[in-house]
Amino acid sequence: MRTQSRRRPRVTLAMAAAGTLLAPLLSGCWVGAGGTGSGGKSINVLMVNNPQMTELQKLAPRFTQETGIKVNFTVLPENDVRDKISQDFANQAGQYDVATLSNYEIPIYARNGWLHEMNSYVAKDPAYDEQDVLAPMRQSLTAADGKLYGQPFYGESSFLMYRKDVFAAKGLTMPAHPTWQQVAGLAAQADGAQPGMKGICLRGLPGWGELMAPLTTVVNTFGGTWFDKNWKAHLDSPEFEKATKFYVDLVRGHGESGAAQSGFAECLNDMTQGKVAMWYDATSAAGLLEANGSPVKGKLGYAPAPVEKTPASGWLYTWAWGIQKASRNPDQAWKFVSWASSKEYEQLVGRTSGWSNVPAGKRASTYTNADYRRTAAAFQDMTKQAIENARPGDPGVQPRPAPGIQFVDIPEFTDLGTKVSQEISAAIAGRQSVDSALKNSQQLAEKISKEYEGR
Repeated sequence: MRTQSRRRPRVTLAMAAAGTLLAPLLSGCWVGAGGTGSGGKSINVLMVNNPQMTELQKLAPRFTQETGIKVNFTVLPENDVRDKISQDFANQAGQYDVATLSNYEIPIYARNGWLHEMNSYVAKDPAYDEQDVLAPMRQSLTAADGKLYGQPFYGESSFLMYRKDVFAAKGLTMPAHPTWQQVAGLAAQADGAQPGMKGICLRGLPGWGELMAPLTTVVNTFGGTWFDKNWKAHLDSPEFEKATKFYVDLVRGHGESGAAQSGFAECLNDMTQGKVAMWYDATSAAGLLEANGSPVKGKLGYAPAPVEKTPASGWLYTWAWGIQKASRNPDQAWKFVSWASSKEYEQLVGRTSGWSNVPAGKRASTYTNADYRRTAAAFQDMTKQAIENARPGDPGVQPRPAPGIQFVDIPEFTDLGTKVSQEISAAIAGRQSVDSALKNSQQLAEKISKEYEGR
């Protein structure tokens, strides 16, 4: 259900920051009136079209009944919504009061002065219970000035999923806190455990949010980093090289077939169909694997993201709500944000659509709710631990110049990460060596270094 951290498309933040107008406006799906800045008792909301957002759209009349505020939705695919948001917010056109943004964009937008801070609203809205929001989520949505600029709708980290029945049949034991070296050994032993089964699935599909998301967590825990604290590029460092070679060798030796074309969706399919014994990916995948009708429901175990030099290595991602600084209705916009990210909204979803559909991963209270715990018993504790252990400001073994676990929180990373992923995916496909891929990638990163050094 949560595809946000997988097929992330290009994000034109750098273009928007430079004042470059994007392509012509994309058409959207509207509920109610809108098209210009909202006024009176209405707000305009621009959001991604994933299932939990469309569920919110169905439930929005409840919000209108409670507050008298009409909500006009524009709902677009992720690729399109990011472009449209960056255009409207960069120009401060005020067409949309609220938009769905991730913890990648929010600190950047805040630095550019495109977002309304939320501390003042939180202070006046004790029922929202900001302290119930998981600390890493709050941290990832806080800008350098110490102010909150977003509230999470749902969140995720990453962990290791594995077939308990396959491990039992092979006499294998998953450590409580596995290292990557242990995982590699288990993948080798599980390879061929069932006809056509491979030991592990790891993303190899190019994309800054596809291949580079899991690989960057491996780089972090192996002691590497994209840039040091002075913005010197480190893609040719021994640590970055060791992590990348490990990842490429593992997926080439014991990974899924067609790994260079496999992203989240493909690995999900492989795990569901019993083609792989393990899968390292987003915590949100567990809900799909444990859904009614899933062939592997009840057969899976879950372990923390594997590590080497760090105590934890899971990533952190959230779709969150941001209020445009130019909004004509910031007070009404906050009321919507408060409602859409509240404990009460989760209760509403649980009652009307079932607890498996609750937008989890953001509030501590979700994980003490008996109904949710019963539905998500197989994975909810591990998911909460993964999110709570995530360190967006300090994910490695050395200081970083910008926050981010599976990304570097600068506008240029979308382009850089995508180009680097193409180089490494080519190594996974066997078209070039890892050394060649990282040599080319270092040259790309050095161009970014020149822009930031001395700042």
